[in-house]
Amino acid sequence: QVQLVESGGGLVQAGGSLRLSCAASGSIFSINSMGWYRQAPGNERELVAAITGGGSTNYANSVKGRFTISRDNTKNTVYLQMNNLKPEDTAVYYCNGKIMLSPFRNGMDYWGKGTLVTVPS
Repeated sequence: QVQLVESGGGLVQAGGSLRLSCAASGSIFSINSMGWYRQAPGNERELVAAITGGGSTNYANSVKGRFTISRDNTKNTVYLQMNNLKPEDTAVYYCNGKIMLSPFRNGMDYWGKGTLVTVPS
């Protein structure tokens, strides 16, 4: 059983900052990439940022220069520092981890339940 639990969402004024955290727990052998996705009302879920086990990062164009993803492999935790937030960043943010439960099985996608970020216009 693997769980990903997000925290850190909330209401913030435009131009403000938030830091999201996501901790993975359970019978984890290793975690490949971890990432953050978001889904706004009426929209599909989209990738915001991802980070590999080695620290390589990938960002959506809309957040480059404003958001920073990082991870602590000792804690199986991924973070998303969000600066200069805009109303269009309003969405439910989901944590994703590509997790191996054993060295003999391929990694699988696991998801958190999401945390709401609201930036009023």
